Amino acid sequence: MWDWIRDHRRKSILETPFPQQWKKIFESNVTYYQRLNEVDQKNLRDLTQIFIAEKNWEGCGGLTLTDEIRVTIAAQACTLILEIPHTFYSNVKTILVYPSTIVIPERKPGFFEMTTTPQSGPTPVLGEAHLYGPIVLVWDSILQTARDPNSGHNVVYHEFAHKLDMLDGSANGTPPLETPEQYRQWIKICSEEFLKLRELTDCGEQTFLNSYGAVNEAEFFAVATEQFFEQSSDMKSKHAELYSVLSKFYRQDPS
Repeated sequence: MWDWIRDHRRKSILETPFPQQWKKIFESNVTYYQRLNEVDQKNLRDLTQIFIAEKNWEGCGGLTLTDEIRVTIAAQACTLILEIPHTFYSNVKTILVYPSTIVIPERKPGFFEMTTTPQSGPTPVLGEAHLYGPIVLVWDSILQTARDPNSGHNVVYHEFAHKLDMLDGSANGTPPLETPEQYRQWIKICSEEFLKLRELTDCGEQTFLNSYGAVNEAEFFAVATEQFFEQSSDMKSKHAELYSVLSKFYRQDPS
């Protein structure tokens, strides 16, 4: 019964015409949207419309939420699930948006909390995703990276990749996969790439993959996701096996 109610509600949401102003936001702030065919563009608009309606949005630090903020975040979050089976990020109930970089005071994680970054004193952050909590995002960073697709950085991709990773109850760099063979290939290739990145980072060598991915396997997956969508051609040429694994998972070939 609950499934029927949910599906009926989503059908009602999509009966409302997609706002013309939202299309303009897609065109100015969601560069990946321009690379999609018409069918995928329509699917992404539908996903975005439902996502915005179903999540709890809160502006923090004096930020007044606008359609531009919601649409830009939702469209990028839904880009990751455009082609894969999903539940509209069932593990994301609330999205907290701050105007600019925030500093998280030193504290011990709660008993049921799993963080994805080391906790070592007050830390400036652009985003956070917790296993049993909301996603925290910073608007000025979102807007900057959204309009610069070649930077390789995208805080929305990064934090929502963490939430995909956490769907199986842990943040370990391996999201839920479909077959044992897919798990074997994922672990083999991603582990090799992660250890190689950590070794090169420890030696101070420059790498294509962002060195932040060397922190742990969860950060590696989030960083790799950013660059998969942002710097797809370069990743495909420099890290072909990693690109292939991510392409099979996301069921997209952005290059």
